[in-house]
Amino acid sequence: MSVPHARRQHREAAAAHAPPPDTLTPADRYGELFVEVQRQAVFSDSKTFVDCAPRHSPEEILAAYRARRHRPGFDLSAFVRSAFTLPRLAHDDFVSVPGRDILQHIEALWPYLSRAPQQHPPRGSLVQLPQRYIVPGGRFAELYYWDSFFTMVGLPGGADSLVEDMTENFAFLVDTYGHVPNGTRTYYLSRSHPPVFALMTRLCEQRGGHAATDYLPQLLREHAFWMDGEDGVQPGEAHRRVVRLPSGECLNRYWDDRCTPREESWREDVATAARSGRPQEEVYRHLRAAAESGWDFSTRWLAEDASGQVATDLATICTTDLLPVDLNALLHFLELHIAEVGERHGDAGLAGTFRQRAGGRAAAMARLHWDADQGFYADYDWRRQRRRRALTAATLMPLYCGVAGPGEVHALAHTVRTRLLAPGGVATTEIMSGQQWDRPNGWSPLQWIAVEGFARCGESALAEEIRGRWLQTVQEVYAREHKLLEKYALRPGTATGGGGGEYPLQDGFGWTNGVVACWLQHRDAALHL
Repeated sequence: MSVPHARRQHREAAAAHAPPPDTLTPADRYGELFVEVQRQAVFSDSKTFVDCAPRHSPEEILAAYRARRHRPGFDLSAFVRSAFTLPRLAHDDFVSVPGRDILQHIEALWPYLSRAPQQHPPRGSLVQLPQRYIVPGGRFAELYYWDSFFTMVGLPGGADSLVEDMTENFAFLVDTYGHVPNGTRTYYLSRSHPPVFALMTRLCEQRGGHAATDYLPQLLREHAFWMDGEDGVQPGEAHRRVVRLPSGECLNRYWDDRCTPREESWREDVATAARSGRPQEEVYRHLRAAAESGWDFSTRWLAEDASGQVATDLATICTTDLLPVDLNALLHFLELHIAEVGERHGDAGLAGTFRQRAGGRAAAMARLHWDADQGFYADYDWRRQRRRRALTAATLMPLYCGVAGPGEVHALAHTVRTRLLAPGGVATTEIMSGQQWDRPNGWSPLQWIAVEGFARCGESALAEEIRGRWLQTVQEVYAREHKLLEKYALRPGTATGGGGGEYPLQDGFGWTNGVVACWLQHRDAALHL
């Protein structure tokens, strides 16, 4: 039996024989104990408690809390620390060695960011997986969806099986939950992340793992997840992640099936909703939907007035009102990929259906998302039936996913050179807001999308300039601090780590390691599409 076939059988057996997945979140399981721990800020980071592993059964812990909480001198913090094992940082036992070059550092760090199924603590929020995987680092000690693709591109040549293992894990998640969750915690199960599984299957095949045709059932199921409700939704209406336009086409938005505070950011969401003056459930839904986008948070998701002026207060968030250009570009790629895989699989009918879908989506994107006057793709407000005015790095996803034509490529190159190209790479937006997915921060996945997209479309000089600026930024910070970071500030002068957002700057860091390692090891761009 071949190794790929054996792995597929292992994954299918794991999905078939596993007990029904535990989908209860910490808020579901611990009720008023969860609320009090978060409300009283027992831990400075809201994510800490939801990542704790119970020392006893959750039912016993909750019963003990209810029995003791009104007793004189009850200490909630001491109770929690006695009842739970606190999470550790993903790589807190790793020691960076000064003098190593950056590639040696990344190679030494991979084992500390690797996880195996037997390492999962029981009865906690962590979702069980059948194969090994890489976590981002710092407070992010679980598998994340879109993060993982950018990590996988840089895994060393001797670890191709780890690329396949991670692809297998994502296929397992689709088989088990019907979609790939944001991350492998139960509190992430109600939402997904930018859909990059099709990119993973192509990368896995390129690295000598399973053929993409082996994942056709999971590719179809992921597409069905994003298109759920398509058949019943009427023009001008929406259902979950699907919006049917007045003209009849369906495009997609980000969504979350829950409308409660995110458990990993409970205090922050409660505070945002309280100052919004809006129905709390509405605000929570928008916050959660933005978390599904991966861009949590950015002025990209905030209210925009008639003149195009964007708010900077997170309380104005309106994510589900928008049709994001990057999401729809990725779904276009998924549809084309299914058509190609279906053709290779011998299913001409399936291939034709999905080529037609992709063509319809591309036409709708050209009409709604492309701003010819400004020379970039923008998000579309489907409620107001107008294109957003703000420029963001999401404009590059149609380029990367093959939606943009030659005219759009030339215009995008000009726009990026004049408006988004910063000293350290491509800026995320043009707006300084204090949110982490805004200027001045730059992010590895956005640099990858820009560089690989421009390179494959003939703009090699711009691609090389962006790549060179990003690598210089990362290497300058590494030379000074001996670590790789989640995000970087793209300002003139000394390169620094990025700021803003809900938590301190994290190091590790999976997707930075992956992109940097790939670009330093392979000088030719456009390797993966």
